[in-house]
This record gives sequence, C-alpha cells and structure tokens, in this order.
Amino acid sequence: MNDRSETPDLSEVQGLRAYPLARRGFVMTSLITGLTLATERVEAQAIHTEADGLDAGETKVPVPGGFLPAYYARPAKGTKFPVILVNEEIFGVHEYIKDVCRRLARLGYLAVATEYYARIGDLSTMTDAQQIFRDVISKEPDAQYMEDLDATAAWADANKGDPAHMGVLGFCRGGRQVWLYAAHNPRLKAAVAFYGPVGGQPTPIQPATVLDYADKIHCPLLGLYGGADPSIPVDQVHAAEAKAKAAHKTVEIVIYPDAPHGFHADYRPSYRKEAAEDGWKRMVAWFRRYGVAPAA
Repeated sequence: MNDRSETPDLSEVQGLRAYPLARRGFVMTSLITGLTLATERVEAQAIHTEADGLDAGETKVPVPGGFLPAYYARPAKGTKFPVILVNEEIFGVHEYIKDVCRRLARLGYLAVATEYYARIGDLSTMTDAQQIFRDVISKEPDAQYMEDLDATAAWADANKGDPAHMGVLGFCRGGRQVWLYAAHNPRLKAAVAFYGPVGGQPTPIQPATVLDYADKIHCPLLGLYGGADPSIPVDQVHAAEAKAKAAHKTVEIVIYPDAPHGFHADYRPSYRKEAAEDGWKRMVAWFRRYGVAPAA
C-alpha cells in the first residue's frame, strides 16, 4: 500500500475483501476475536500457537486521555524478558497478530501488540480496505503513533519487560512504523520490518516517508520485502537501504523475488510458506545478533 495523501489503490494487495467483525472503541478492553476483517481467510493454512506455558491475554496501555487496547504474551515464569513491540497491519490486532506475539513468547520474549488506531476508528466495523486507509490510517498523526509506541514500551517495562533489550517488529503498514520508530527511539536495540510502504506523498500529519527517515535510524534494521509486491517498488526499498548505509547505518534488505505483499500473513492467500519461514528465521537471528535475545 502506498503511503499517499490520497487514498491509495489497494487492489493489488492480495486477499482483500469484506469481512465484518464485532464493534470496539477507544477505551475498549476487547480486541478483534476473529482472524481479521477485509480479507479472504484461508484458515486451513493459518498457524495457531497454543498459550499453554505462557502468560498471554488482553490488556490496556495507559495513554493521555484514556487507554489503548493491546495483546501481550510472555513466558509464564520469570521476569526481565527482552521486549518486542509488534506493529499491526491495517486490519487491527486480530488473531494473526496475537499468534505472532505467542510465537515470540515461546522464544522467551515479552511481545506486545497495541491497537494504535483505536482513537480514530473502529476497524472491526469497516469492510473495505480503501475506507480503512482513508478514514483511519491516513488520519493517524505520526507523532501520536510514536508517542503511543513509547507508552507501549513503558507498559512493557512495568510488566516484566527489560527496557535495555528492546526491539520493534511490524507487518504491512506496521513495517513503515518500524522504520519511523527506529529513527525515533534511541533505546531500541534492533528493528525488523516485514514489507510496508517506503515512499509516497507526505501530509501535514504524516510529514515524512521511510526514505526521509532512512539515514536517521538508531539501531540495526532488517527489511523483508516481496519482489512481486507492486505496492512497494523494490527500487524504493533499495534507495532507503542505500541512504541508510551512506549514513553508516546497519541495514540489511532481503527481497523474496516471487513473494507478494503480505507473504508472512498465513491467514491470507498471499501467504508464501518458504519466504515466511525464512523471514522469521532471519528475524530471530537479527534480534539475537543485536542484543534482543532471551537468556540462554
């Protein structure tokens, strides 16, 4: 999906269609219970990670004016877990994002995914991807999003997380936010972006693109992109990589030539098992290499 002031053309993002779910609001305590809205579901291939042996569930992250709903997962025993801040797709914190948190918890992390768009709109009532972008995503100020990520990091610090070993992970639109937060928070140890827009037209509340921030990141960043994703031109990805490296930043970009947008989303037809599994292994190794690793 292109990061533009006008509503982008989402027709090339595979698997999109209407799929309504139950309502929720800004101070809600309940997140999406289904796989997601606005996508064609392929449940037979969807990965399910059990929560046995984990402390996992819904929570609320304090922010000015109220609370944002979130989902967390961590090992049932212990404390001072390395932290992974998980950034959602445009479809909300649904079962796929929750499962990602549980997968990370099984590796020894405290993973937390906050519903960053809850102030603006109820994603679970929206059935059209164009509407989601126009009415919600494009109206979220980048500055507000960064502050809410800071609030989520503070929540993790207060809930058995180790702020000295913190990373950020994101998918789709969340991949864009990974780059921005890597430039925002100097305490981060490492960052991993599964796709996400790199270029686009800035707006007054989203005043810069990934390309603008690429040389300002504070931590090593791994970017995983699909070569068959027409919504994120590979040349833009490489331009961001080149700009970062010219500023002596540590960036590694991996392009999966035949993978479309959303290749890690195992609940959608866009899922590509080989690329998804390879990307996950690279992500785990990246976090370990740069100081976001559970105790041996």
